[in-house]
Amino acid sequence: MWWAAILTSSEAEQARGLLTPAAVRERAHEMLEIGIAGGLEHWRVDLDRLPETARYVAAVIRDQYPTLAVPFHARWRHFAIQGQDFWGPVADARAWPDAANRARTEFDLAIVSVLLDAGSGPGWAYRDARTGVTLTRSEGLAIASLRMFQAGVFSVTERDPWRVDAEALAALTTEALAEGFQVSEANPLAGLEGRAALLRRVGAQCLARPDLFATTDMSRPGGLADVLFTRANKEDLLPAPAILVLLLEAFGPVWQDRLSLGGVDLGDCWKHPAMRRDDATDGLVPIHKLSQWLSYSLVEPLQTAGLKVIDLDGLTGLAEYRNGGLFTDLGVLTLKDPADADKAWAVSDPLVVGWRAMTVALLDRIAPLVRTELGVSAEAMPLASVLEGGTWAAGRRAAAE
Repeated sequence: MWWAAILTSSEAEQARGLLTPAAVRERAHEMLEIGIAGGLEHWRVDLDRLPETARYVAAVIRDQYPTLAVPFHARWRHFAIQGQDFWGPVADARAWPDAANRARTEFDLAIVSVLLDAGSGPGWAYRDARTGVTLTRSEGLAIASLRMFQAGVFSVTERDPWRVDAEALAALTTEALAEGFQVSEANPLAGLEGRAALLRRVGAQCLARPDLFATTDMSRPGGLADVLFTRANKEDLLPAPAILVLLLEAFGPVWQDRLSLGGVDLGDCWKHPAMRRDDATDGLVPIHKLSQWLSYSLVEPLQTAGLKVIDLDGLTGLAEYRNGGLFTDLGVLTLKDPADADKAWAVSDPLVVGWRAMTVALLDRIAPLVRTELGVSAEAMPLASVLEGGTWAAGRRAAAE
């Protein structure tokens, strides 16, 4: 019926409204206000603990970056081992045909590496043959993906192994990924088959959307760089939120078993009973953590190519376990029932959805407090640097303590 088509169109428009960092921020702060008022079933919020938490984060930043020159929270930080950068100097020394070519290559590398960066599990490690260093967690996953990229595992272009071709991703086997990540019975990697399947879906999506991914010779994730070049204005200014909007459009279909609305894939968006609306988005809480981290990771390649990425704080903080753990370990967020900490929860459970959403809002609240502690401006230390210096590192340190 004609009215069904109109309804679906309206729902699609409402769905696309959730695919922005502004929507993430709006509903995250609303969730935090509900928590402050005591309206969440599982969580208490103690904002009196936030200043002490900010002092803790500031101390970590001073320890790691004494000059307070903190880089962005991005995948590029993980391509360094013991202070030695294994991508930047090599890339700088390469004879690139032009700036766009380098941007496509760095998009290829960042996109694949970020998508492979789910929790590795406690029993996995990667020994880098070039340095002899053994790495775990995000750093190990990063170097493993970098070495696979440099070896041409993701390329079908013989003259250029340093690229990610859609055809190679679509045909990637679990065995090839296992070999690259040194997986064995004695060195198990959590979610190995799922990682390989995700990259195959990315390859298929690149082939299905030549309008977003096609380059002059072949479809590849790096084709998104060309799209962003066209979306910058005449002064080569590109708002950072535009990166996220493109990523959510480009990769929405690759996520399995996620919500959709009006035929639009919603990605990292979940239901929570406290988030009330009088339209089709009732109960929905967008977060888009991985896509936002990927957005931060694409800023530097765009800058290197000559674009000026503006409104960096238009993106939000990241709702992941180091940031969320920081606020729980230091008492800003506490479970009403302590026994809940000993249970396993699905990512879709309201306990987890509320925690992640409030983490985003609390990162907005703690950032100015951290800057005040350090005596720096928002321009000198944007949210992306507060995360890196920062809440992510402080969350890891607090957990260890």
